[in-house]
Amino acid sequence: MNRRSFIVGASVAGGGLALGFAVPFARKSAHAAATPQEINCWVVIAPDDTVTIRIAHAEMGQGAMTGLAMLVAEELECDWAKVRTEQVSPSDNLRRDRVWGDLSTGASRSIAVSQVELRRAGATARQMLVSAAAAQWQVSATECTAKDSIVHGPGGRTVSFGAIAEAATKIELPGDVPLKDVGSWKLAGTPQRRLDVPNKVNGQTLYGIDVRLPDMLYAAVVQCPVFRGTVKSVDESSIAGLKGVRRVVQLPGLVAVVADNWWQAKRAADALRIEWDAGGNENVSSASIAQGVRGGLDAPATQVGRTDGDPAAVLAKASRRFEAEYMVPFLAHATMEPQNCTAHVTADGVEIWAGTQDTMTTLATAAAAAGVSNDKVKVHPLMLGGGFGRRNVVQDFVRQAVSIAKEVSQPVKMVWSREQDIAHDIYRPCGMARLVASLDSSGMPDALTIRLAGPSFVASLVPQFGQQIVDWSFVSGLTDELPYQFPNYRVDAAICQTTVPLGAWRGINYTQNAFYRESFIDELAHAADIDPYQYRRRLARNSPKNLAVLDAVAQKANWDQPSPPGIHRGIALVAACDSYCAQVVEISIDKGNVRVHRVISALDCGHVINPLSVEMQMQGGVVYALTAALYGEITIKGGAAEQANFDTYEMVRMAEAPEVVSVLVPSGDFWGGVGEPPVTPVAPALCNAIFAATGKRIRELPIKNHDLRAT
Repeated sequence: MNRRSFIVGASVAGGGLALGFAVPFARKSAHAAATPQEINCWVVIAPDDTVTIRIAHAEMGQGAMTGLAMLVAEELECDWAKVRTEQVSPSDNLRRDRVWGDLSTGASRSIAVSQVELRRAGATARQMLVSAAAAQWQVSATECTAKDSIVHGPGGRTVSFGAIAEAATKIELPGDVPLKDVGSWKLAGTPQRRLDVPNKVNGQTLYGIDVRLPDMLYAAVVQCPVFRGTVKSVDESSIAGLKGVRRVVQLPGLVAVVADNWWQAKRAADALRIEWDAGGNENVSSASIAQGVRGGLDAPATQVGRTDGDPAAVLAKASRRFEAEYMVPFLAHATMEPQNCTAHVTADGVEIWAGTQDTMTTLATAAAAAGVSNDKVKVHPLMLGGGFGRRNVVQDFVRQAVSIAKEVSQPVKMVWSREQDIAHDIYRPCGMARLVASLDSSGMPDALTIRLAGPSFVASLVPQFGQQIVDWSFVSGLTDELPYQFPNYRVDAAICQTTVPLGAWRGINYTQNAFYRESFIDELAHAADIDPYQYRRRLARNSPKNLAVLDAVAQKANWDQPSPPGIHRGIALVAACDSYCAQVVEISIDKGNVRVHRVISALDCGHVINPLSVEMQMQGGVVYALTAALYGEITIKGGAAEQANFDTYEMVRMAEAPEVVSVLVPSGDFWGGVGEPPVTPVAPALCNAIFAATGKRIRELPIKNHDLRAT
């Protein structure tokens, strides 16, 4: 029995899951008649001592749900075995004056931006429980303590959290409750199994694609193959008489077929005769885009990210001058769950079931599409079958589902096919870079300039964006987070927009910029005849945190010892999303085929809440990045993407996945991200390893396009 059949069967047998989405992640107390008590907006305690911790960020496999709950539980002093989680509803957030914040998940910031508020919520709730118990016992609260969901008082008196919770709600919210010193943590900082995994294993977790509603219809969409194209005409007679077809809905840029089930809708959509208007974009190609972007390498800079010293003057007089150009392609997100959304539009408002990274944007998008006020929208947030930035700010799938549902009276579940999902993604931007450096007598760079060129996803998402505004994402990793120190340095950029839709992709522009810089640094190290690890040590000598991860990864990889026969290594160092990451990639090459055997990844994200989740994210990030480096490429022909499924947009298979060795180097004095930093060094470290093996420099990704056979 597959997962979806299990869910449907359980829904029918249980009777209570016919709608099945009211509180996606909460588990009801066994004492149904007893009322759980909200101690504060984050903490709800039931009479049976079950603690429900509300989560404001999406869970998409990164472990945020567990890590955020651990922050609260640490200060609350509750029994971790009795903790449950519940995702915050954006409708409730709107009604309660956004008490839970923006509900957005991205940029590896879930823990970092929430930690103070969540720790304070736990500490405040604990103090209220202790004060309530002390009041009942008529003793001072300072004589009482909390541990494992029990308040302990003088004389051996005890009371459980569940028994005192109602009284605690009557206690006035305390002011500034001191937070625990990190050194006294008992739960946070220890490896804990993720709370979301058991229900995923047994099939109880509901993703958007699993939604079933009474009288629900299904929609399949066909979008104009040419980006920014529109519908010219639709011949509905081409599907006349097809079983189950209810309605053809025409929207700008797409046509949807609504039917009794999705396969009926999909077959009809494939058979539907549609004439498209390409809008003059039918001649756009990868070659024409590359030509425009390459022109940006020589055009006047429209963005200046950082300037130190006078690099132009130093380079003009340099006797040892080096220059290289690099190029990266568009990349798709390729989430395992294609884009989907279920919508029901009635006279009273709109109801949405979807997995998104930003449920407040989901609510606003649905309201705008339906033409109603935000308070008329109810969103049921569900688990995400992958996000990577695809389900964040740009929610075209929500807008489309609502627009389709407006045309029928029943709920409609719209699901993109895999082909639509890959061929109509919001892609990671392509880009180019020209790096120029001069070396002093010791072989170290005394000047470095970096010119970036390419389209900006920020400019594509913000219509008000102007060339006079610096897109700091575009130069990410090359300004304040630059791990190295150069006496003369400049990074600037020329923004070159295209018709290709763009969005945030795991690691945003760190991924492009790390590839450019760390590949070039490796070239300089070899030109100076200095070991690449030692070369980076000299450049990062004034950055203790960068040095710590660099030394840790080199030590774990036994960098100073010869590699095993046939094994070659590459190294890279990045600072991204407020964290520090260094990696060593070990490869072999046989008949031109590269095999990645091991990736050693050292990370300093400051404080570590759940080491097990961090290790999992590092493993997942490495595999995701290897897919991009080895195979990832969206090419454009006739104004459209040429790739449309996993046969043409290839993934790293399980048999290809390397061993990933995670080395945590937490300095413990800041809060950094985890989900994206391990993605960024993979490509340059891998390409540096390929150079060590073959003497061939990879300056353009993906690697599959290069001949690595010995010459």
